[in-house]
Amino acid sequence: MQGTTRTDDVATSDADLLAQTAIAVRAAGSVLVERFGEVAHYQTREQLTHALAANDDAALTVLRPHLESLRPDARWVDDELAGGALPSGEWWVVDPAEGNINHLHGLPDWAVTATLVRENQPVLTAVHVPLTGETYTALAGAGAHLDGQPLRVSGTASLGLGLVATSQARPDEDERVVRRIGTSITAMLHDALVVRTSVPATLHLVNVAAGRIEAFWQFAGARADLLPGALLVAEAGGRVSDTAGRPWTPASESFLAAAPSVHAEAVATLTR
Repeated sequence: MQGTTRTDDVATSDADLLAQTAIAVRAAGSVLVERFGEVAHYQTREQLTHALAANDDAALTVLRPHLESLRPDARWVDDELAGGALPSGEWWVVDPAEGNINHLHGLPDWAVTATLVRENQPVLTAVHVPLTGETYTALAGAGAHLDGQPLRVSGTASLGLGLVATSQARPDEDERVVRRIGTSITAMLHDALVVRTSVPATLHLVNVAAGRIEAFWQFAGARADLLPGALLVAEAGGRVSDTAGRPWTPASESFLAAAPSVHAEAVATLTR
């Protein structure tokens, strides 16, 4: 990922915008906390879809008006599972309940994310984890932070000493993608110290940015899954690429975010 070049006035404006975006994701997170607790019961995919949508809609009731008021001309990505490049201009890419399935099962691993994309480059992102109260932010060219404190990726010397993680992009993955995931996990079990496998991707990526784990990879994926963490990791000093080490874009078929000290080893493991 390449940083964006901006004038001082634009940079200041974006910094103010990021502060307001952080307020918006915190407010949406409070709505989801009120809905969190007992395990949701469902018997069919239709019932599950309805429960997931209810969480999304509740958070969006707060999140969308706030973000649209901040940037009235920015367009909105309605499909949080969509991937690929965006048309020209500014776009809000949000996940109102990242890790929604965990929320429904009474598990703590979920968040609210909002990322402003300008000409297909993430400009700023805010990720709020309501149950811990943590808010991760990043501004292109200005670093990544956790509740105002700078983030830095791990300096672990080798993959064999590192914790790594992966996730699935969506339910009902294509059979080819499922097989790639399985093969990659097996390879990492041989080469890394510990392998974690869970959803959502964003919470693994904030851990990479914070230096808690050394690398995260995923095959396929949506913009809303990967853009927030990609900017956070890049601004925390990490390397973001596809699993072959090539520059990553939302149109890429794979994703890798890692501390520079283990990136080359992770690429070698995932491509052999």
